Amino acid sequence: MADLMKDLDFFNLDELLSDEEKMTRDTVKQFVEREVIPDIERHFADATFPTRLVPLMAEMGILGANMKGYGCAGMNNVAYGLIMQELEAADSGLRSFASVQSALSMHAIYAFGSEQQKQRYLPEMARGKLLGCFGLTEPDHGSDAGGMETRVKRDGRGWVLNGVKRWITNGSIADVAIIWAKVDEGITGFLVDKGTPGFTAHDIKGKFSMRASITSELVLEDVRLDDGARLPEARGLRAPLACLTQARYGIAWGAVGAARTCYRCALDYAKSRRQLSRPLAGYQLV
Repeated sequence: MADLMKDLDFFNLDELLSDEEKMTRDTVKQFVEREVIPDIERHFADATFPTRLVPLMAEMGILGANMKGYGCAGMNNVAYGLIMQELEAADSGLRSFASVQSALSMHAIYAFGSEQQKQRYLPEMARGKLLGCFGLTEPDHGSDAGGMETRVKRDGRGWVLNGVKRWITNGSIADVAIIWAKVDEGITGFLVDKGTPGFTAHDIKGKFSMRASITSELVLEDVRLDDGARLPEARGLRAPLACLTQARYGIAWGAVGAARTCYRCALDYAKSRRQLSRPLAGYQLV
């Protein structure tokens, strides 16, 4: 493992890492080789998510790794990035699951939720007992939160949500969805628990990529919520965009892991072709 890292470390970046960061990276890499690699090709072919990995990832402190308190590991951001790098070196869908659970769903609650919401959701999400999804993207709007069509209206002391979210990672397996919606004052976020009347999730089939990742459509039809479901500090466009910024950090690290695997695959293929093209002893190829 050390030799592989050294072979690909053309800029000697490894020297910039602390011993703890290297240990985190190597531990996750060993986990990936032991638990992920043997089955991930089958999950990609079958378009299924390896749910058995969730408690194992939680036990290692991967979920919400760079958050402090609430049962989270409290690692620094570099260690978190290295985790994302090693997960995506195996499969982009696995990194996507971890990013959505940690940097989108948990971060939204961590940054914009009430203390009661944090105490209720974050410890269980860090343990993998509760899974989250991030309902921002819509059928006609990607990460363009300003064009959002999902609406929420006051109804007495509560709220009523209506809208559709699409291309939502973890959608159908999530226990809680962070749903972004427009109110008269702008944009705000809500916590919608699985099983809430009027809230349904449907998986999107036939993807050509990210096949080991669950991708869903979320439908909200007159979903009634009390005021305790609203993220009190999520005011305006900056809230969902801040969550996206948080997630993009891990995605950038993940891209490095994916590139490393592509390089190794291409190199191994080139070496194998070279071996096959060598002349047999005593014969001249023409």
